[in-house]
This record gives sequence, C-alpha cells and structure tokens, in this order.
Amino acid sequence: MSIKRTKQRSFRRGSDEVETFSFNPKPEEAPEKSWAEHLEGQPDDVFVPYSLKGTLTRGMFINHPKFGRGIVVGVEDSRADVLFEEGKKKLGHNIG
Repeated sequence: MSIKRTKQRSFRRGSDEVETFSFNPKPEEAPEKSWAEHLEGQPDDVFVPYSLKGTLTRGMFINHPKFGRGIVVGVEDSRADVLFEEGKKKLGHNIG
C-alpha cells in the first residue's frame, strides 16, 4: 500500500511569474526570559510559599519545598506553568 503525497501548489501569473504560498501558523514571539533574569533583584519577601490549595497568577513568585524559587509564567485552568532553575514544571492550584 502506498501513500500519495500532495504536491505544493504554485499559482501562475502570466507566463514567467510563479508565486508560491506558505502558511506559518505561529507568529514570531519575543524570546522568553531565563529563570535568573526573572528573579534578578527580587527581595525574599516577594516569594510566597507554594500550596496546592492556593491560587496562582501569572507573574507570581513562589517558593516550592522541592524545586525552590520559581515564577509563574502561565496559568491554564487548574494547572500553572512555573519556571524553576532546573526548568519548567506544571503545578496544580486552586481556581480562585
């Protein structure tokens, strides 16, 4: 059994001009800040102890008992993306 592949379409204008179209679904975004750049110059009192029962918001600084200090970089339903020194982690939280 063979799989047929479709060819890229080109649209002709006149006899010499060939115009091809491509679709880029993801717009270019600014590079994301590193963990050190986010936490640079932040005093100790801005870090809130992490709790599964607490509500997390984007930009919030937390202190996790296992992963250490981090910043919430995204919130989606009952999950939050938190950037720690060792990388991003998904943590649960209470939906206010």
